[in-house]
Amino acid sequence: MEFNDYQKAANRTLFGSEQVLTNCALGLSSETGQVVDLVKQYTFQGEKLDKQKLSKEMGDVLWYLSQVAEWADIPFEDVASGNIDRLNKRYPNLPNNH
Repeated sequence: MEFNDYQKAANRTLFGSEQVLTNCALGLSSETGQVVDLVKQYTFQGEKLDKQKLSKEMGDVLWYLSQVAEWADIPFEDVASGNIDRLNKRYPNLPNNH
């Protein structure tokens, strides 16, 4: 799935028209906290890493990120490709891991 396709498909499930940016930013923070909590439980509390739950929470983070971009009229593909461009400039001598 392409990033922009994901952004549009995810937008179908965005409810409400007031305080959208604030709602999405708060949701992003909450879902990110859930990802952090799973990692904390694995790292410091000896729990098995539940990859299925981690994947679900990461998907929730992705949804909120896509909707912040949607609200700001920023193509999600631009967010992703811009990030890779910045990383390549910041770390030009690192080998490709794949």
